[in-house]
Amino acid sequence: MAETPTSPLEATLAYAEEFHTEDEILHAARQRGVEVGARPILPGGGAALCFLATAINARAVVEIGTGCGVSGLWLLRGMRQDGTLTSVDVEPEHQRLARQSFAQAGFSGGRIRLITGRALDVLPRLSDGGYDLVFCDGAMQEYADYLAESIRLLRVGGIVVFDNALWHNRVADPTQRDPDTVTVRELGKLVRSDERLRPLMMPLGDGILAAVKLSD
Repeated sequence: MAETPTSPLEATLAYAEEFHTEDEILHAARQRGVEVGARPILPGGGAALCFLATAINARAVVEIGTGCGVSGLWLLRGMRQDGTLTSVDVEPEHQRLARQSFAQAGFSGGRIRLITGRALDVLPRLSDGGYDLVFCDGAMQEYADYLAESIRLLRVGGIVVFDNALWHNRVADPTQRDPDTVTVRELGKLVRSDERLRPLMMPLGDGILAAVKLSD
C-alpha cells in the first residue's frame, strides 16, 4: 500500500505517477521481477518509454537490462509493429521470465532479440548509428560507458534514456556521496554538457533522464 503524501509536492508527484496504470500482463511481469530481485521500472517511467518510442516511430531499440520484461513491454507497445527490441542482460533466468511476459502480451519471437551477457561486451558488436532508442537500466557504475556506447549506436534524432536518474531522491542531495548516487549525478553532468545531446530530466518513477542525439 502506497504511503499517503505529506506535502503538496509529494501529492503532485504521486498523482503524476498514478496517472499511468498497468494492465494485468504488466502487473504480472512486475510481480515476477519483484520475486526474483529484478527491480522493474515504475509505471511512470515505463509510460515515458512508450511515449518516446511512439514519438520517434522507433523501429530498432536496444535495452540494457532485460529484467523480467516490464520495460520491454512498454517499449514494444510504443514501437512500430515491424520493430525489433534487442535486450541485453547477464541473468538468463530473468530473460526466460521476460520471454514469458512478451509471449503473454502477444509479441512474437521475431520482434525480440534477447542476448545474455555483460552489456559492455555485447554493445560493441552492435552497428553504429543503427538504432532509434537506447534504454539503459543496467549496472549503475557502468552508466558513463553506456552513454558513450549509446551515442555511437544511435542515429541522429535517436534518443538515449536512463532509469533511476534521481535514485531514490538522493541525487538532488549533495550530502549523499555513496558510489551509485555519485555515478548517477556525474552522468547527469555528462549528458548536460555534451553538445551532441539535448537532454530532459523527468521526475517520473525513480527519475528518467532522456537525451536526443543532435549530431555525430
